[in-house]
This record gives sequence, C-alpha cells and structure tokens, in this order.
Amino acid sequence: MEFKVVISDPKTGKAYQKVVSGAHANKLVGKQVGDVINGTLVELPPDYELQITGGSDKDGVPIRPDIPGTVRKRILLSGGIGYKPREKGMRRRKMVRGRVINRDIVQINMKVVKHGKIPLEEYFKE
Repeated sequence: MEFKVVISDPKTGKAYQKVVSGAHANKLVGKQVGDVINGTLVELPPDYELQITGGSDKDGVPIRPDIPGTVRKRILLSGGIGYKPREKGMRRRKMVRGRVINRDIVQINMKVVKHGKIPLEEYFKE
C-alpha cells in the first residue's frame, strides 16, 4: 500500500509531493482529517508537524471533513469540498468520502503546522 502525500508549505506557498509506502503508510491508516502528525510518518525530519487537510480515493472522490467514518455517500451539496456551483443557490447530489483514511485513499493532502530547522526546499531538492 502506498499514498501520494502532498505537503503544502503556507510560509512559502509551495507544495511538495512524496510517495509514502510500507510501515509509514500503515501508520497513516485510521488518521482523520484535522489530525496533527509527526513529520517522521512521511519521512521528514522529526521536528516537522503536519496537519491532514484532505485527500481523495482511487476513483477521485474527495474526502470531506464533516462526514464521519470511511464510507462513501451521496449527499446534497450547495458548495464546499466536492462541488462548486455555477449559479447562486444551485444544489447537487454528489459522491463524497468520510474523513478517516483507509486503504482506498490514494492521495492525502497535508499542510505544515510547525517548521523544522531545515527548510522543505532543501529537503525536496532534486
């Protein structure tokens, strides 16, 4: 099992992508949107702290933080994550996924809450 983790740095406005697999990926299963995790779970230095902000599953269905569990549901949306209305007042029934990360999730979005000594630019330099 592996996850594509997108790490956003609000300080610089840049995002970095990392593939996490093996034991580190297993530790991410069961975490929820909004949880703060240590940087070692995504193979960063331990002085980094990251917050899970969202993601999507294997079919591209987005994770919504207000749906409990790991289920996929069709809910009526008027905006927000999973639906952008074209006109004011428009609503649509769309498929979304619960906030808990499981094995069907492919991409996990995170943002840096606590920065470390080494900047992310140097860590992700190719």
